[in-house]
Amino acid sequence: MFSNILIIAGFVILILTYGPLIKDEFWYMLKEAKDQNYQLNASGGEQDSAFARYLSNKTVSLRPVNTSFSIVIEKIGVNAPVVADVPVTDKNAYLKALKAGVAHAAVSEYPSEGPGNVYLFAHASIDFWRLGKYATVFNLLRKVEPGDEVHVFYKGDDYVYQVINKEVLKGFDTFPLTRSTIEPILTLQTCDPPGTTFNRLVVTAKLIRVDDIK
Repeated sequence: MFSNILIIAGFVILILTYGPLIKDEFWYMLKEAKDQNYQLNASGGEQDSAFARYLSNKTVSLRPVNTSFSIVIEKIGVNAPVVADVPVTDKNAYLKALKAGVAHAAVSEYPSEGPGNVYLFAHASIDFWRLGKYATVFNLLRKVEPGDEVHVFYKGDDYVYQVINKEVLKGFDTFPLTRSTIEPILTLQTCDPPGTTFNRLVVTAKLIRVDDIK
């Protein structure tokens, strides 16, 4: 009897732990199978919802959560606020920030048309109950490929970046954050594999245009 309880408890813990990652993978597989598009402010599209994601074949219209500082990645359904000026060396501070959205490294630039590195980082995690609402926001970042677009909304403008590189680095490698740049770029960073601290998945994108949405 006791052994059965342990087995059931272990199964429940397993589901709770890996459930969000499995859900995200299932959603992405379903989206690809349906050939369903996610587009910013698509006219005639479905508003983002569980129904739109899992049952509808229509285009899903993503409206940015705000236009003051947020990020939208249409390919993987990311639509999250960005918390500005987060210290990367203060663990308590950045863990608190990551519960409110994607974090903007305090030592990096803000979106602009001038040379600079906008560095954003977020969780790709499995223990959502401990890390908050945005614990899984970058779970599917590894699905992004060169040529895909990333939108960063900042002070009423839509900064559109195109992915140019994706790489996996050791957790202690600070080059993506400290590198010098001669053009406006965006760096996205998360854990790899999700829920671990072994490596960092780093996506680099270059600015291709700025759309005024005021």
